[in-house]
Amino acid sequence: MTTTLEPLEPALSVRQVLGLERVLAGEPEVVAGAGQLDRPVRWVHVAEAADVGVMLSGGEMVLTTGVLLAGDEDKQAEYVRSLHRAEAAAVVLGLGRAFPAPPDAMRRAAERCQLPMVVLHRPFPFAELTEEVQSRLVRRKFAAVSLSEAVRTALTGLITAGAPLQRLLDEIAAHSGCPVVVTNLAHRVLATAGERPAVDDVLRDWERIARQAGAGQGDGWIRAELGGRGERWGQVVLCGHRGDTAVGRLLVDRAAEALVLHRMLGGASAGTWEEQSAQSLLTDLLSGVVPARQLLPRARAAGLPVNRRTFVPLVVPAATPGQLDRVLRLLGLPGLVAGLAHGATAVLLSLARDQDARALTAHFAARLRADAACPAAVVAAADARAAWDDVPAGLREAQHVADAVAGFAAALDLPPVVRLRDVHLRGLIRLLRDDPHVQSFAERELDGLLGPADDDLLAVLRTYLATGRNKSRTAQLHHVSRPALYRRLEAIQARLGVDLDDFEQAASVHIALLAHDAQHDAQQR
Repeated sequence: MTTTLEPLEPALSVRQVLGLERVLAGEPEVVAGAGQLDRPVRWVHVAEAADVGVMLSGGEMVLTTGVLLAGDEDKQAEYVRSLHRAEAAAVVLGLGRAFPAPPDAMRRAAERCQLPMVVLHRPFPFAELTEEVQSRLVRRKFAAVSLSEAVRTALTGLITAGAPLQRLLDEIAAHSGCPVVVTNLAHRVLATAGERPAVDDVLRDWERIARQAGAGQGDGWIRAELGGRGERWGQVVLCGHRGDTAVGRLLVDRAAEALVLHRMLGGASAGTWEEQSAQSLLTDLLSGVVPARQLLPRARAAGLPVNRRTFVPLVVPAATPGQLDRVLRLLGLPGLVAGLAHGATAVLLSLARDQDARALTAHFAARLRADAACPAAVVAAADARAAWDDVPAGLREAQHVADAVAGFAAALDLPPVVRLRDVHLRGLIRLLRDDPHVQSFAERELDGLLGPADDDLLAVLRTYLATGRNKSRTAQLHHVSRPALYRRLEAIQARLGVDLDDFEQAASVHIALLAHDAQHDAQQR
């Protein structure tokens, strides 16, 4: 639950100070630098000394009667220039005995320096102005400290509770009231938070924004570096923050602290957030809950080429994202990699229109099998998709093929790349596994082998049927002698009351076993 915080008063600008009731009583008139009235006022300083600039640190509104400047235009101009060099917010001159009218030398110098210069036409006690402004500034500074501690406490509490990255970003977005984006050093988007339409607007224009990433922090784009121990690895960005810039700076700094701490305590590797980003995108594509068209900005911002491309959905059972990502890098193929349930990994390749999708898929599978960790890997592939809107269906097709062959690659002696037409009956049964009639059929056919102690016999039956009733291959895969295998097959036939040498009976048992396995896999998901 997001902590409710009192909003900070906005930073006082020169314009806002001039609009205060006490100041209006002095009949203020802006005589120079009218285009700079939105400068923030950090403090108010009353000073008559001609060299006041050396005593300033920037952001001050300087109040003066000019009594020590009267009669010397050079000194008047230098006074203004010294304020400009000290980055003062404005100079306010009370008209009176020293200057009954605005002095031209000061006005011209202020206009050249674009320093707001204000004259007060009526006598005005400077003490009232300093008291009013500085009490407001002190209240705001206290509120800023309170906000900083409240945000830090909320984020630290989430980290301590083991909250995921997304929960931290949601908290930051709630406080900032704008989209929050985390990127890597290549400006690829790793995670976002905020109102979905606003986030989508940001991501839709992310390529331009990324190109301007080093161009400053204007227009509410406030950034903080992410890193530690001398190493930078990303940025957190408040996108279009509409509140006070100082508050935005505070929020983004607290966010950066929390994200670095979250990564350190979680033991995250350099690629973990990239993997999470890809997993979130591919999971959303697979589920179909979010229309593919709405996910296109996220894919583009994540670094996936999407314009005039061909997309190849792949799913590899029993492979890790790291293994597949390594192969992609070796081949120089752009794509997203994400872990799915039960050890499978999805890959979405993005190829140029003139590239041969089938040849590159075969090359990918061959290189994967060359990896010592994946000598028998099987790549379940869907046909290439020319339209982004067709990608979700392609991913589901690849996942269906992977489900149909998962755990049977060795027994089925599958090629490196398997497609929908290769899974035949096994694929059909996977589609029908939730049908009550199919479930009843499977239980009836296998009734003699569904006890807790029958797993070994069931595994032998599974291999025997998957290999086309090849006894030698079955014995080899189960590391048993031929006589031992014969005894087990005899026990299976006795339990089921069937003759596995009879084609129709063997086919019936095979279909029932495929349905049983499909139902079991579905229950495990």
